[in-house]
Amino acid sequence: MSFDGFMTRAMTYELTTMLTSGRISKIYQPYKTELIFTIRAKGKNHQLLLSANANFARIHVTKEKYDNPSTPPMFCMLLRKHLEGSLIERIEQLGMERIIIFHIKNKDELGDETYKLLYVEIMGRHSNITLVDKETGTIIDSIKHISYAQSSYRTVLPGHTYKLPPEQHKTDPFELDADGLLRKIDFNAGKIDRQLVEQIAGLSPQLAKEILYRAGTMVNRSTLPKAYFDVINPLEKHEYEPELITNEKESFSIIHLKHLEGEHKTFTTISELLDRFYFGKAERDRVKQQAHDLERFLRNEWQKNKKKIKKLERTLTQAEQAKDYQKLGELLTANLHLAKRGDKAIEVIDYYDEQGRTINIDLDPQKTPSENAQAYFKRYTKAKNSVAIVEEQIYKANEEIDYFDQLIQQMESAAPKDIEEIREELMEEGYIRRRQKQQKKKKDVKPQIEQYRSSTGIDFFVGKNNKQNEYVTNKFARQDEIWLHTKDIPGSHVVIRSTEPDEQTLLEAAAVAAFFSKAKQSSSVPVDYTKIRHVKKPNGAKPGFVIYEQQTTIFVTPDEDLVRSLKLK
Repeated sequence: MSFDGFMTRAMTYELTTMLTSGRISKIYQPYKTELIFTIRAKGKNHQLLLSANANFARIHVTKEKYDNPSTPPMFCMLLRKHLEGSLIERIEQLGMERIIIFHIKNKDELGDETYKLLYVEIMGRHSNITLVDKETGTIIDSIKHISYAQSSYRTVLPGHTYKLPPEQHKTDPFELDADGLLRKIDFNAGKIDRQLVEQIAGLSPQLAKEILYRAGTMVNRSTLPKAYFDVINPLEKHEYEPELITNEKESFSIIHLKHLEGEHKTFTTISELLDRFYFGKAERDRVKQQAHDLERFLRNEWQKNKKKIKKLERTLTQAEQAKDYQKLGELLTANLHLAKRGDKAIEVIDYYDEQGRTINIDLDPQKTPSENAQAYFKRYTKAKNSVAIVEEQIYKANEEIDYFDQLIQQMESAAPKDIEEIREELMEEGYIRRRQKQQKKKKDVKPQIEQYRSSTGIDFFVGKNNKQNEYVTNKFARQDEIWLHTKDIPGSHVVIRSTEPDEQTLLEAAAVAAFFSKAKQSSSVPVDYTKIRHVKKPNGAKPGFVIYEQQTTIFVTPDEDLVRSLKLK
């Protein structure tokens, strides 16, 4: 289910219940199009996420931790000036549109009450967050500026009058009765789900498909109204069943979707559902934006080494023909009296052949028979010597492939804060140039490693890139603590802060190690564990590479919900 009008209505209801009369105490802008408001309401602090991300626009209460920039962006500073310390009087949805309006009361420097409106428009790439003076309707500022050149319908710039997005002129879903619904539908035209979406406000294609599914295989004038009200009536009464559906991909809904097969996981609140659905996806989107060049570089290097190995293997095949050159040289030497300068070939008896058959030997007519024989011996020596060199180059290319395989896997699970550490590593290893005016990273800065706690109360720690892996294994961990890593699969180093962890902790730490590995989507993943004292880094090895012994192997299946539940915020 997309963030449609019904989802917006449900979220408005949930936020009204949680945040009305709450006071905005802090405002952060961790990313370009996302804001975090800390709101004190009903004796608790709530973190409200507002996102105008083109792909993942949304609004909900979050429990996730976001890293804030050292210097707040200008829009964040402006919101702090106008909204910190203010009171949320009311939260409303504009009709069935994907627009939520916060009515906010505050006092200015003179102590006079001021009233602001915060418009949150959740409309895909047109999403925006705009602060408006309630009395004048003037835009104070917005998270995205839209000029007349970008939109002929409206401009969203400081000082301009705020204008709502264009109306869609659809029918309110709660005002329809059975006859009104049937008048909207042309049964002969087909594609009834599309007709529902085009005619009824707030309805997403997914919700329309659910209505048709409940109407049965023979959708008609009697089955459609019943199915429609079966879906709409609970939503009108704010009776929600937040669920995450997992099959080939993940989707979410505020009602139980019978037409979708797969695992259906329910949540207590809609915010919990959206927090679970969006966090990893939005983070991956930010990583792609920040590190598109890095991902492309790693994949190019991986492909380059793959091609190099194919070329070297062809060279090796040719080099392994060295014995043939030696044989031809010896046969020619034994039959020098049969050849003369100017001959292009000679046919001789192959005394290596048990049946005594003849063989043709190609000759260079510019050379004497003896010189031709020496040429074959030289080619033999050169080919024989090149075998060892080519085999060494193939070994090194395979090492490079393993290294880039590891980095590609780390990019897939990296948070935005991890990207710079991977970039720094590539600079240190000489793969990419250090940017101009970029200062070297301070040596005393410790990598930030993620902390988890097992269900039995034992902490364990995870490195998500090579710098973090080396720190957690070589500096952070103690000699008799337990170290885990997926067996023969690129992945994270995990250290349990215990010398004798219980079986449950071992299984949970192994599940986290499997989740942050190349086998993330697999089942029954082998994970090795041993004491830190048995883990060594060979001299000259690539960052993050270790060898270990005296390990025990257990098999686990990665579970994202388990990983999220064990992570300490």
